[in-house]
Amino acid sequence: MAKLIAKTYGDALFEVAVENGTLDTMLEEVEAVLQVLENDEEYIDLLSHPKITVQEKVTMIEAAFKGRISDELMGFLVAIVTKGRFCEIEEILGYFIFKVWEEKKIGVACVTSAIVLSDEQKKAIEAKLLETTSYVEIRTRYEVDESLIGGMVIRIGDRVVDSSVKSKLEKMARELNKIQLSN
Repeated sequence: MAKLIAKTYGDALFEVAVENGTLDTMLEEVEAVLQVLENDEEYIDLLSHPKITVQEKVTMIEAAFKGRISDELMGFLVAIVTKGRFCEIEEILGYFIFKVWEEKKIGVACVTSAIVLSDEQKKAIEAKLLETTSYVEIRTRYEVDESLIGGMVIRIGDRVVDSSVKSKLEKMARELNKIQLSN
């Protein structure tokens, strides 16, 4: 249900930004609002609290953002509060950002390796990802998981490329378990 809500509202904001020709500006504003919200979880809890009236919530939103963001985004945030959906605001804004990045052919990759990668290795990985995908830009998050032993796991959307030693050993173990030894 939450994904459907995020998609519905995120698509609506995306369409408004496209119609007004403000996609880049809206993206910057949404990223800024999301950063503020992520840094203050108590604010989201407060705006989602059932005992605070809708008008009080709207006043809080206006006090925090009015004059700092466009009227379109301000109206959108007020609509989210009015509809009682503020508890899903992070997912909604995240979906909007994802939608804009897809429109601009910006990919998001998560690279997990067994060791910390050097800057040269990171550049090589990003170049290879750009070469093998339809993206014109790639934003990469790097993580270290020593349990991989060696190699790496790359995730882009729902695609996964696993070249870790751990997964290769697990595959070999499954294959060996299938073999029946006979006398």
